[in-house]
Amino acid sequence: MRPHLRPAFVLLVLFTLVTGVAYPLAITGIAQIIAPSAANGSMVEKDGVVVGSSLIGQSFTSPRYFHGRPSAAGANGYDASSSSGSNLGPNSKALAERIAADVQKVRSEDGITGPVPADLVTASGSGLDPDISPGSAIAQAGRVARERGLAEPDVRALVEKSVQPRLLGLLGEPRVNVLALNMALDGLGR
Repeated sequence: MRPHLRPAFVLLVLFTLVTGVAYPLAITGIAQIIAPSAANGSMVEKDGVVVGSSLIGQSFTSPRYFHGRPSAAGANGYDASSSSGSNLGPNSKALAERIAADVQKVRSEDGITGPVPADLVTASGSGLDPDISPGSAIAQAGRVARERGLAEPDVRALVEKSVQPRLLGLLGEPRVNVLALNMALDGLGR
């Protein structure tokens, strides 16, 4: 048994150094060269202060701002250390009640009389989705314009300008990053 321990230990140390140290350092170095913003978390700054990440949703509750998707991550939502869905299935009474309450809230806040965009009342799998559909942003434009004393067409134009297309023209869906949209909204000055 003893002759087998030395080679096993040497291989353990070797592979630990290669796969646990050298490879991660090499990939981190390459990422810092090729895409430094993404490698550092896609942090968003305002006046030299980090206000968030374009990759992680935040809770915007003021009626003056566009709201993102609901979050089941953590006690108050959007807790990156508790990233997960609610694990409530489509037959869950608790999920149905929460969605019904959210639909009523969105209808009363935004004055929506037709169908409510699904992403305004359903959480993403991670609970941290930073984006909403263009339809969800447009549905909130009236409320935001009213609360800020802006013309609704101006707010809608800002939404249209903020739409990010499908990746490479085919992957994913058009989307609006809520943090970027709200920062652009603050840039309008009201």
